[in-house]
Amino acid sequence: MKILVCDPISDDAVKLLKQSVDVGSDYRPDITAAQLLEVVPNYDALIVRSRTKVTRDVMLAAPWLKVIGRAGVGVDNIDSNAASEMKVKVLNTPDALTNAVAEFTVGLMLDLARRIPRADATMRKGEWSKSAFHGMELKGRIYGTIGIGRIGQRVAEIVHGFGMKIMANDIIPIPKALIEDLGVVVSTQDQVFEQADFVDIHVPLTPETEHLVNYGKLRKMKKSAFLINTSRGKVVDEADLLRALNEGLIAGAALDVFEKEPPSQSELLKNEKVVLTPHIAGQTEEAQFKAGTQVVEEVVRYLHAQ
Repeated sequence: MKILVCDPISDDAVKLLKQSVDVGSDYRPDITAAQLLEVVPNYDALIVRSRTKVTRDVMLAAPWLKVIGRAGVGVDNIDSNAASEMKVKVLNTPDALTNAVAEFTVGLMLDLARRIPRADATMRKGEWSKSAFHGMELKGRIYGTIGIGRIGQRVAEIVHGFGMKIMANDIIPIPKALIEDLGVVVSTQDQVFEQADFVDIHVPLTPETEHLVNYGKLRKMKKSAFLINTSRGKVVDEADLLRALNEGLIAGAALDVFEKEPPSQSELLKNEKVVLTPHIAGQTEEAQFKAGTQVVEEVVRYLHAQ
């Protein structure tokens, strides 16, 4: 049995893979789409992160492919319909990045509330613009999340410690423990957009969630409110977001994910109301260790069970 690792995973995960009994592996974290099509017929399993796209064509070219492991949460870079048709198992590591992404999200909230990146930029220019940076405190503000799964729940736990009020909307019932322990207010999407000081997005990318955040939703927000997205870029219509920022409909936004990555031509890069980061919410040593080792263990276990 042979496994191809198509994206970077932790050194510990690579070592674990090489130690696995009866499993051969190749580590090609920079493999291109064309190269993948060429070599994939030789493999029983693929391990990917978000960079590599496992398309229908890739699976059609892989007669021995049994399983695809995604080191991370979302599997939108894998053609799940094709995998189901071809009886290829798709595995992921939903718990591995939870805390890293949640803490990063709270960091973005603080950046927006206190304008930390802009203050840093002015200091590096030799300026001392103390009077220009009047921020806001999180205590007493309303945190609103669209999607309150593992990551949304962890963010809610953290911001509850700041003394924030919490509103949440989800397509599945919100656990009673969150309502009782954290005071989470079960809300409609419109209520979250209309009332929250920080609207945070934690949903997977599906046909239903693509451009979930559009001009219609953004215009419902308070002019003093901020949008945060660490989920998937296409959940937010970036053209509509830019329009809302330019029209002063919202105070600002923080984005770690983009419709096209990297967003080299995006006008958002020029907008000072936006905090931008290069898809790094899950990039901690702890999270990458867990994601890498967990996906290796799951893929090897699945292969041995066949």
